[in-house]
Amino acid sequence: MGSYAGRARAVIERSALVNRRNWLLVVSGVFEPLFYLFALGIGFGGIVGNLTGPDGSPISYAAYVAPGLLAASAMNGAIHDSTFNIFLKLKYAKVYDAMLATPLGPTDVALGETSWSLIRGGIYAAGFLAVMAVLGLISSPWALLALPAALLVAFGFAAVGMGAATLMRSWQDFDLILLVQMPMFLFSTTFFPIGVYPEPIRIAVECFPLYHGIELMRALTSGAVTWGILGHVAYFAIMVALGGWFAARRLGTLLLT
Repeated sequence: MGSYAGRARAVIERSALVNRRNWLLVVSGVFEPLFYLFALGIGFGGIVGNLTGPDGSPISYAAYVAPGLLAASAMNGAIHDSTFNIFLKLKYAKVYDAMLATPLGPTDVALGETSWSLIRGGIYAAGFLAVMAVLGLISSPWALLALPAALLVAFGFAAVGMGAATLMRSWQDFDLILLVQMPMFLFSTTFFPIGVYPEPIRIAVECFPLYHGIELMRALTSGAVTWGILGHVAYFAIMVALGGWFAARRLGTLLLT
């Protein structure tokens, strides 16, 4: 009761106003996946040659890597904004204490901050998707849905990331975030097919959220769209629901008690 006032947009507006002078920092996340694409997808790809795409047809290594980097860019942008920034505002700047002195409630704060992380992740994904189109790495009109899919991926990671940030006790605890984020980026079929793994490791990789994001992106950009992609969508819908609920609950506990 009283945890939601329907004014989450005020939190989003505040984040936009704060970052309007730091727009270069906001868009800088677009460049990291580009470096990986040019160095590995295009440079190293000349040695690797073609791989088997989701539909069974051969595709270039750059076209195989690019959707994985698209999902990873959405993940990285959302996690960065929903963990480090949230922790700073919660523990040191005391921004949320000031917010709760207004008609805003903990759920407004959680929804607003998660939505801003979603916007930031969407900016990264949109920029990288445009580069993919220019380089001819998109082969299907289904790619028009890749941006909404990237927003869903970002939303899932932002919701879970914000919930995790409320559990952090000090800056050293963020090593745990990186300990999870980096292996997901390297092993979730971003750079090589899942068939290279032994069966036990393959099952573990298939549980990673980034794996489902990459498979969703790869299906849309290559045109290999089946009913199976609904499973990937459902995975992130559950992440959004559970992560958002947990983040709102934790914020209420930390700020109202």
